[in-house]
Amino acid sequence: NLTEENVKGHIKIIKKIFKLIKDKKIFNIIFVTEEEIQRINREYRKIDKVTDVISFALNDTDELTSLATKELGDIFICLKRCYEQATDYGHSINREMGFLAVHGYLHLCGYDHMTENDEKEMFSLQEQMLNNVKLFREVK
Repeated sequence: NLTEENVKGHIKIIKKIFKLIKDKKIFNIIFVTEEEIQRINREYRKIDKVTDVISFALNDTDELTSLATKELGDIFICLKRCYEQATDYGHSINREMGFLAVHGYLHLCGYDHMTENDEKEMFSLQEQMLNNVKLFREVK
């Protein structure tokens, strides 16, 4: 946690989500401020804007070593954006935190949403993982 926020509740919900995954992987989730995620976004993606979540895979190639298949990488989550988006979308902070963690995790696992088919596959997996722990999308 690189913020001054209390993240115990966030950690609890994230552990609940990933406890259900049978093939255990190693990855880090780092909670950051708006300034830090903007710096990361600017430095690594050349986009000088605040974002909600950024993932960095340890190995972006298709030929993974056995160690690299267990160690995925890092997920940076901006807490302020998480809270704002929960309000904007009309659902709980737990739902938004779970969404951001799962979204980042799936990126580390090689999923993307650059094409319509890829987006359908990735977003379907996200919903399944969140629904498994009863973090349903709220309907406005």
